[in-house]
This record gives sequence, structure tokens and C-alpha cells, in this order.
Amino acid sequence: MTDPKAIQPSELDQLPDRDPEETAEWQASLDAVTKAAGPHRAAYLMRRTLERAEGAGLALPKLLETDYVNTIPTSAEPTVDGDEEMEQRITAWNRWNAAAMVTRGSKYGVGGHIATFASAAWLYETGFNHFFKGKEGDGSGDQLYIQGHASPGIYARAFLDGRLNEEQLDNFRREAGGNGLPSYPHPRRLPWLWEFPTVSMGLGPISAIYQARFNRYLTSRGIKDLTNSHVWAFLGDGEMDEPESTTALTLASREGLDNLTFVINCNLQRLDGPVRANFKIVQELEAQFRGAGWNVVKSLWGTAWDELFQLDTTGALVRRLREVPDAQVQTYQTRDAAYIREDFFGKDPQLAEMAKLLSDDKILECFHYSRGGHESRKVYAAYKAALAHKGAPTVILAQTVKGHTLGRGFASKNANHQMKKLSVDEFKDMRDLLGLPIKDSDFVDGVVPYGHPGADSPEVRYLQERRAALGGPAPARRVHPVAPLPAPADKAFASFDKGSGSQNVATTMAFVRLVKDLVRDKETGKRWVPIVPDEARTFGMESLFPSLGIYSPKGQMYEPVDRDQLMYYKEAKNGQILNEGITEAGSMADFIAASTSYATHGEAMIPFYIFYSMFGWQRTADQMWQLGDQLGRGFLVGATAGRTTLTGEGLQHADGHSPAIAATNPAALTYDPAFAYEVATIVKDGLRRMYGEAAPGEDPNVFYYLTVYNEPLPQPAKPSGLGIDEGIVKGLYRFNTAESAGLTPAANAPRIQLLGSGTAIHWALKAQQLLSEEWGVAADVWSATSWTELRRDAMEADAALLRGEERVPYVRQALQGAEGPVLAVSDYMRQVPDQIAQWVEQDWSSLGADGFGLSDTREAARRHFGVDAESIVVAALAQLAGRGEVKATAVKEARERYGL
Repeated sequence: MTDPKAIQPSELDQLPDRDPEETAEWQASLDAVTKAAGPHRAAYLMRRTLERAEGAGLALPKLLETDYVNTIPTSAEPTVDGDEEMEQRITAWNRWNAAAMVTRGSKYGVGGHIATFASAAWLYETGFNHFFKGKEGDGSGDQLYIQGHASPGIYARAFLDGRLNEEQLDNFRREAGGNGLPSYPHPRRLPWLWEFPTVSMGLGPISAIYQARFNRYLTSRGIKDLTNSHVWAFLGDGEMDEPESTTALTLASREGLDNLTFVINCNLQRLDGPVRANFKIVQELEAQFRGAGWNVVKSLWGTAWDELFQLDTTGALVRRLREVPDAQVQTYQTRDAAYIREDFFGKDPQLAEMAKLLSDDKILECFHYSRGGHESRKVYAAYKAALAHKGAPTVILAQTVKGHTLGRGFASKNANHQMKKLSVDEFKDMRDLLGLPIKDSDFVDGVVPYGHPGADSPEVRYLQERRAALGGPAPARRVHPVAPLPAPADKAFASFDKGSGSQNVATTMAFVRLVKDLVRDKETGKRWVPIVPDEARTFGMESLFPSLGIYSPKGQMYEPVDRDQLMYYKEAKNGQILNEGITEAGSMADFIAASTSYATHGEAMIPFYIFYSMFGWQRTADQMWQLGDQLGRGFLVGATAGRTTLTGEGLQHADGHSPAIAATNPAALTYDPAFAYEVATIVKDGLRRMYGEAAPGEDPNVFYYLTVYNEPLPQPAKPSGLGIDEGIVKGLYRFNTAESAGLTPAANAPRIQLLGSGTAIHWALKAQQLLSEEWGVAADVWSATSWTELRRDAMEADAALLRGEERVPYVRQALQGAEGPVLAVSDYMRQVPDQIAQWVEQDWSSLGADGFGLSDTREAARRHFGVDAESIVVAALAQLAGRGEVKATAVKEARERYGL
């Protein structure tokens, strides 16, 4: 019996021990095992005890790492529901054609990746044969995020299935001719096949998580029952270093997304070498995912290892596998049996004795070929376990060899990511290894042939029967015939036409008010998906909380602190608002899932994501490209926009460049509206184009970026006259003239055209008054709602001229006959308005807020950047003086008068 007086409580133990003597006995038992059987046996017992406790549901911290062995032992593997020999032949054909496609294309210098699919073939083939649900069955099928570098293998399978032909395979990475295949998964380039673009590494994982979450959102809101849809994300172990790959893991476990499975191809290599040269990436990932609350299934070793594990009665083999770093495992893959005997087995006397029982062939079989990710039975068991697990997402860590079956020149070589072809002799070796009926004479002039068993062969019939049973071909993208959404009632938009009178209203609030009216629409209201990254109150959206509710799969399990207030914080299982934490990346992933629901699920949803404009394009522009790649539709709203509008926040919050970045994205329609009625007009037209009846030649697969401001100002009434709506949508219209503004310029007064966008138009209007009253200059003011759309229209006109078509850019048409020079101003860098300079016939000049922002009042910031009304006056006088229309001394006098 242990003396209780000898017990020394841990300094870190803050919990009272109700039975110190019992605790001491448990500790003494552990000490006894350690002394009698050694520390390895003691550690083994502790791990097994912790696993037992975890399985029993005891409230203990989770064991973050398990032994470096398969989670599912061979004895527990389920019987594969299919013809394994047939699937072996199908996979062999696909391996061959994937390698042939890249090799044949190498003569054009277009590149390609062979080694990734070679390692991951069974991860895909097992899923296609047994698990991945297609789009032609009930529901929406499964969503597959295919690893980008594995695309040749997916094309090879589509070729075997009859969905692609040899000409298309030969045009891999050569699309200009119109019958080619994109390098990687790309819905915009091959919209009938690819559903999700994934090659911008790290974006696939986060998108998959939020897609699975959005599926639950649609189900909870009664839009569509997606209970039977599963999201599969295929990832590389090196890809998991990208921050976006793991940033949302806790969201997936917190919300119990058991409709999600990550399959990580652990070939232990990234692009230039081992993922964790001196460590073990599988163990690191296991700890990371288990710590985040995921179910982890490891499939590391093939059946050839079973004999070795049976011989491991002391645990020496498992210990050695756990301690060997990844780079050394990679080395074993390329070395002979003698080296492995010495370096792996020779490090431990017990393993050395074990090695005596193993032939060289057995050692090479285990270390060169036998991996869990290379055996359909192992992968099948892992997938079955993933689908059976409830309450949490699953990650499958499947160990493979990069370049498997491609020969000794490829397997596990550091350079295999850059190796683009096999020689004829290497192909013949591969043919023999795979057992394919390809003759030497089929290699004509040294060109590797494609292989196909025939459209009516047993292999093709089997493949097609399996896919038919699972709901049709996969991967596949289907845009279901969906009737255009009915346009909301004009009343919601027309209410902004009369202006705000004497009330000051920011355009941010105008947009929120518009959405608040639109979500009440009986036909389309439920299809709006408001998304905000924890800044709803900043943007005045708290009024939507009680009426729409914030989506939460658990509902509201507490009484909110503001329950007695009118605009209290309301969470609901069927909530409409996605109010994320402080995660722009997560919010963008939300937006992408919602904006592509028309294709993924045949349900058109209308997302709007409102965010600090500084933290949108600057922070997540890669996801905006992903959005365009995926043909997403919706409204991105950059609130608190502009370099000088967000008082006091300083350069980190001062956005002077988001429209410049947005202009680089062909799918983004970028608008900088000045007034509430412009916001309403743009949103109305966006709904028509994206969700209603697009005009001939209009692409509905676009998204809108609107910049709105937090500066409360009087909102004017919409000017009357023809062409105002057209001008707002196209990017430019005349807001007023000096005369219509109530000014009385002299008959021969110099005249200038002031173009302003967003909040800058208010400075232009003040400058218009100063120019008239103090300098005798007549100024007309134009609202430039979109510099970018003006530029794109002009570029299209240039292209038309090259085709022999007569077309005048809209900006030139709009300004035709306008007297005097043009001075453009915005709250952004001059590069933004300067986009259209070359198409303006009048003399051009611009002002903008270039450089870094600063903390100060709006007035001081605008004076600092030289964009305030007085600075506009001086710039206008300088332009006119250069033309000889005002005295040169007027410029100096104005500078002195205004203190510039």
C-alpha cells in the first residue's frame, strides 16, 4: 500500500483529489509496468487506456496522436462491393492514359503533372466506383473538390467513359483551338465537367468546408433537402501548409459537418522535396485535425505489412515507424533491400532479428510498393468509415508514393513534380507492370499510344454501370433549367428616386435599407443570403437580426443580453444571415458557395457580402478569382469605402485601391455609386442580368462589386430625363450643368467638365459652386458610376474596329460635344479614373488619393491628398490656364486664397 503522506500533488493540478491513496495506487501501477516491462510497454498501455476512455465518452482531453499504423486493421476491413480485378484493370488504363496525355503534350512545352495522379489513383477510382454520387440521381449528388495536379487522371477516366476523345486528350493544356482541356479543374473553361476550381492551393479545403456548411444552411432553411449530399475534398499533404487549408477546421467540427470528408494524399512530398523532411507530416496532421475535433482515419500501410506487424511482439516496429522522419522513408523507396536492412531494421536489435525472417523481395514489397493509399480495399474501408461516422467531419490520411507505377526514375524523387514525360522504354516497363495489352508496334515513331479496351468492353460496361448506380457521371457540373427569378416590385427601387430631402444618409445605409425591402419580397425574399464578417452593427445591419435571424445549426441556446431591445441578437436554425466571425476568407467561401448554388443545387440564391472595403480585395482577391472561375453570381459590397471617408482609422483601414484590384478580374463588374438612387438602379439591373432575363450577348455569370460609404450626406433626387438609368449602368451620365444647378455663368464663361465617382462627387459639386461664384467658370458635373465598365466598353469597341466594325466607345458618346477640358476625381488612386483617359477626346486630367492613408478628419485627409473642393478648383483653373482660358495668375491666387 502506498503511503498517502508520500504523495506529492502536482503544482499544476487545480482539482481537489477526493481519494489521494487510490490515485497513488494507479501511479504506482504505472511505475511498476515501466520498471518490469520497459517504458515502451507502459506508453502502449497508457495509449490504449486513453483510447478506451475516449471511446466510452469519458470527459478527457483527446489523444492527439495514435501509432503510425492504420486506423482500421485488415481483420476489420469490410468486403468490397464490386469486382476488384475489374477495377484494377480500369485503374491501369487510367494510369496509362494520364501519363500518355502529359507525355504527348510535352513536345509542345505546355507542361503537365504525372506523379500526383500516379500516387492518388486509387483514392479517386475507389470513390468513383463505389461512393461519389452523381447529378442524375435524387438530390444534387456529391460535391467533389479534385486536387488540381491530378486532373490528367480525371481526364483519362472521362476518356475511358466516352466523355472525351483522343483529340481532346491531345489538346491537354492547349485550349486556343476550341477543343482543348484546361490544365486544372476550371468550370469557366470546361463547364460541363468541372464544378470547382481548386488549383490555387489552400482554397479547395476552406471552400469545401463552407460548401458543406452551406448545404446544411439550405436544408435548415427549407430551400432544398441536401441530407444525402456529401462533400469530398482531395488535398495534398504539402497543400495543408497553406493557412486557408486549416483556418476553418474548428467551424466544421463545431457545426458537426459529418457531410464532409477530407482525403489527404500523404505522399510525403511537396513540390521541391519532402513536406516534413525531419518530422512526420501524417502525425502532425493527425494531431491538428484531432485537436480541431475531426474524426481521423489513417490508411498508411498495405496488406504486405500485415506479416511484419504480426512479428512485432515487442512494439519495436511500431516505435521505429514512428521515429523515422519522412525524408528517410522517401529514401527507402529508392534504395535496395541491403540498405533498408541496415538502416531501418539494424537500428534496433529486436528489428534486426525480425529482418532475418524476411526475404529481400518481402522487404522491397513493403517499402517500395505497399501503402494504404495504393490498395482499393484499404481506401474502401476508410471511405466506409468516414460515411459511417456521425457528429463530426472525417479526414482520411492516406499514405502513398508520389510517382507510383511510373518506374524507379519517378517514384519518390524530389524532382518528380517537374518531370513531364516518360521515355518509350519507361512506358513499356509501366505497361508490363500494369499488365496492359499494348504492343511494341503500337509505339509509332516513338509516340506513346493511348489505350482503350473498347466502348463495349467489360471494363467500360462495368465503369458505366457503377456510375449509373451512383447517379450518373462524375465529376460533372450541371446547370439545371431554372426559370428566371421574378423581378422584385419596382416600389423597393423607386423609393430612392425622390432622395432623402434634408436627412443625411450614407450610401452604406441606403444599400442596407434596399436589401431590407427586397428580402420582404414574397417571391425572391427567401433567396437573399446576407453575409457579414462580424461587422453587422458597423454597417447598420442589426435591424435585420430579429426579422431574418442569424443562422446557427443549434439555434439559440441562451438568452441574449439584449433580448429586451428591438434589434436583439437572434440566432435560429433557419436563420437567413450568415454572420461569421472575424474571417474575410470564411465569408468569401460562404459567398462562393451561395453564388454558385444555381449550378450546384439548381437553386438560385442571391448572396451579398458586405465588408470593410479595405479588407476585401486586398485580403482575399485570390478567392474573388476563384469566384469568377466558378461562375459565381451575387453582390460584393465594399462598405466604409474610400481613402478619406473612414474618419480616424488610419492607413490600415483607408481603401484607396480596391477598384483598381477589382478591375483586373474579368468577372467583376465594379461600381462606385455616389447616390442612393444609383445604388438601387445598379442592384436592380444586376438582379435582372444575373437572375432574370439577361440581354443578348450579356454574360449572367458575373458578380457585382459596389463601393458604398459611411459618410452621411443628403441624397438628391434622381434627375429626370432620358438615358439616366442607362448611364448609371454603363458607368457615366451628366448629373447637372452649371445652369441646371442654379448657377448663372456668363455667356462666354470658360467651361470645364468635372467627373466624380462615389463620395467625390460631393466635392465636385462644391467645386462647381466655387468655380462659378469666385472665378467665373462654368462647370458641369458628371457621375462616373463605373470607371472600369467604361474602360471595358471602350476596349470592346477597339476590338470591334480591328474586326472591321464601326463602334464608338460609350464614354466618348456620352462626352461628345461637352465643352472644355475634363477633370476626373475619386477617393481612390488616380489610376482608377485614369483607366478611361485614352478614350476621352477632351483634354484630360485627374485627381486621386494616392499613397498611404492617415488618421485625421475627413476634411484634413482630403486636403492632404489634394482632392477636396478647393483642390479641385485649383486643378480646374490650372487646366483652363494651360489652354489660355483663364489668367495664369488665377491659379496662384486660388492656392493662396484656399491655403494650399
